[in-house]
Amino acid sequence: PSFGFLFDIDGVLVRGKTPIPAAKTAFQKLVNSQGQFLVPVVFVTNAGNCLRQKKADQLSHLLGVPISQDQVMMSHSPLRMFKRYHEKCVLVSGQGPLLDIAQDLGFCQPITIETLREKHPLLDVVDHDRRPNVLVSECFSVVLFGEPVRWETNLQLIIDVLLTSGYPGNPHHHENYPHIPVLACNMDLMWVAEAQSPRFGHGTFMVCLENIYKKITGKDLKYEALMGKPSKLTYQYAEYLIRAQAAERQWKQPIQTLYAVGGSATLSQDDEIDNSWETELASAAAAHCRSVLVCTGVYNPHTEVPLDTRESITETVFHGHRDFRFDPGLVEPDHIVPDVDAAVDLVFQLENFAP
Repeated sequence: PSFGFLFDIDGVLVRGKTPIPAAKTAFQKLVNSQGQFLVPVVFVTNAGNCLRQKKADQLSHLLGVPISQDQVMMSHSPLRMFKRYHEKCVLVSGQGPLLDIAQDLGFCQPITIETLREKHPLLDVVDHDRRPNVLVSECFSVVLFGEPVRWETNLQLIIDVLLTSGYPGNPHHHENYPHIPVLACNMDLMWVAEAQSPRFGHGTFMVCLENIYKKITGKDLKYEALMGKPSKLTYQYAEYLIRAQAAERQWKQPIQTLYAVGGSATLSQDDEIDNSWETELASAAAAHCRSVLVCTGVYNPHTEVPLDTRESITETVFHGHRDFRFDPGLVEPDHIVPDVDAAVDLVFQLENFAP
């Protein structure tokens, strides 16, 4: 095959933990009688609260086909390339097995918000019931894996770390700017689960962090890297996984087209973000990336995206991240279909592919 699939998960294959009916039908078309995929497939999710293997096991159970962890790309997967941070102490925020996730990605000295709170109990006083009656080594960077459970604790301690250059027991110094590096995964403002309306995502937590930092310091919080859809880094890393998969199966034909099947049509152009990670990846080989938009996710056909995100308040509501700008040509999907089964049929037809 000269093409591959990049599948979103939430709103495309599942809603919460419930499979979308069209998903099982679609995936029966993508595997042979031995359960092997007929074309390279990568699942691209902005989830970041578990290891790849657990997500692969969940997908295998939900879709009824065997899926390996090498086919799963979490929002934090590209952090494997940020090796210059792996040997340093990093503060990690989110939920799930954070230390296992961080160590699996290559971080040797991760520390959680909860550990930081235990070492500095006087810092977390928003919840009066958790106020104490009465040293962590320097954090060189902060990694935001996903939305945490206790937002007030995470917001307070991350701000403390940023305003003390990694020594949260010290007094705040607003002149510590630029602050220590912040790497963030998953900018989704909202996401679709079983509820009738979208739920807060990690992007909402980031909006809170950014605005608190700016309110205190008068300066913008800066990110060393943003990853997760719709960032350029995420799709380049996904293509790297597609090529690796094709090489493992010894498919000789080069991958010419990637079909991104998702509930949102936008790809981004990242402004003012460190791009040194690009040296870690081979140059993109696929000639085209086509978006196939399904109508089972958060997509609203009546929503317009402003060309200038700074005009979002007056023009229309913009749900993308502050540091992203959108090329109008990347906002409109190449194809719109009812569901993922129709998406697979469409791609097979476009590629003249007969399983």
